[in-house]
Amino acid sequence: MDKPLFSSFATRSSFTSFLVLLLIIIPLIVIICLFSFNSTTFSIEKTSELVDVAEAEAEAPTPTQFINSSLQHNEASEAPTPSNSKETSEAPTPFSSTNSRETSPPTLGQKKETTLKQKGFNEAFVTSKRHRKLQKIEAILSKARSAIREAALVRNLTSTHQDPDYVPWGPIYRNANAFHRSYLEMEKVFKIYVYEEGEPPMFHNGPCRSIYSTEGRFIHEMEKGQLYRTRDPDEALVYFLPFSVVMMVQYLYEPNSKNIDGIERAVVDYIHIIANRHPFWNRSLGADHFMLSCHDWGPRASSFVPHLFHRSIRVLCNANTSEGFNPSKDASFPEIHLKTGEIKGLIGGLAPSRRSILAFFAGHLHGHIRYLLLEQWKNKDQDVQVYDQLPGKVSYNSMLKKSRFCLCPSGYEVASPRVVEAIYAECVPVLISDSYVPPFSDVLNWKSFSVQVEVKDIPNIKKILMGISQRQYLRMYKRVKQVQRHFVVNGSPKRFDVFHMSVHSIWLRRLNTQIQDQ
Repeated sequence: MDKPLFSSFATRSSFTSFLVLLLIIIPLIVIICLFSFNSTTFSIEKTSELVDVAEAEAEAPTPTQFINSSLQHNEASEAPTPSNSKETSEAPTPFSSTNSRETSPPTLGQKKETTLKQKGFNEAFVTSKRHRKLQKIEAILSKARSAIREAALVRNLTSTHQDPDYVPWGPIYRNANAFHRSYLEMEKVFKIYVYEEGEPPMFHNGPCRSIYSTEGRFIHEMEKGQLYRTRDPDEALVYFLPFSVVMMVQYLYEPNSKNIDGIERAVVDYIHIIANRHPFWNRSLGADHFMLSCHDWGPRASSFVPHLFHRSIRVLCNANTSEGFNPSKDASFPEIHLKTGEIKGLIGGLAPSRRSILAFFAGHLHGHIRYLLLEQWKNKDQDVQVYDQLPGKVSYNSMLKKSRFCLCPSGYEVASPRVVEAIYAECVPVLISDSYVPPFSDVLNWKSFSVQVEVKDIPNIKKILMGISQRQYLRMYKRVKQVQRHFVVNGSPKRFDVFHMSVHSIWLRRLNTQIQDQ
């Protein structure tokens, strides 16, 4: 009887053990699975974060690219370092209950912060790259300055440099060798960026058939972009502000109103737009920028922006030192009156032996200097023929071409188209003005081919001109013919003509300036 009882108990004990084992093993399996699932989720999330970080590191500049610019760029200085990073200071310890933060994806604010930091890095990298380009430009200019100084030491009257087109020589130049070296350096490295902001007709446009033709022709030549222009502002040596004061006067000024507020707003707004869209104006405060105007109001238009007036290169026909023209930074621009847009028939004149008139002028009353000239000489002397209006059927150009000396008095402003008209007609120009800086006078020796008479000496004009010997006059006549090439207007510019000489004047002013990235 004991054996069956033992056998039955053993059977019940085995079944109970089996149930207990199931109750223990199944919960363990469930717990293990849940733990494994949680571990997998954590790994996926961490991998996603690492991918984001890897992509950010791939886009960010390397330490060697960024280290110089990061010291200068304001936004880059805000990037967190290991010592002050929010992420580092809040990183949980191994036993902290905040470890669960690591499992949550970045918030929208954190992503935005990362984007702003990345933007700061990128902007700093661009700034660093631009800074290196500016340093390269300044190195190029420094090399050019040294070459010109070295050439200037050769004080002969003929350039030592070979040139297939023209070699400057003779006393019409202050230093022919230095000028030639400078011109060659300009052709090799000078680049001008033309701002694209602004719409015609007041921007990127100008008159080509009028007393203001040089302004319009220069603007149109720069717009064509075949000479000196670059489309990359970072490689430019100067920046052109392509507004036309002549066109602003035409479209924004009401005649006889004396109200030029519209012109003021146009100039101020344009500089404001340029300064906000590009970094170059603020970098130099306008010192490597230039404007150009042949209108009498050119200096006044520039005065509406103080930095434009005092720092920028102003290329002006109205080159009057008494009105703020500064020859060390501003360039005198020749005023050329092209009625048809062409110079055909204007170049040349009679031989010296056939020039029967000592001095000639014809022009309307226009300012006090002309008033004094007409009052003193009109209908007074056959040698000094002065007219406010030519007799019928008498050609103005023919009178220029048979006169030895052509009187070029200033009008209301200092510039006069008669200076270039005289040079075209091979008539020795007589400049009658106060405070006028003639075009290209940093290169050309005007005393060698012109006569300069002070306003107070108008009554002595005949005496002054008669005191020039025949031999001296012939020398001046030949020099006028030689200098003529620098004032010729060509449909397509040719080397050493008025377009290139105007660019060279801008080039020289840029050489006088050294720009440092602020």
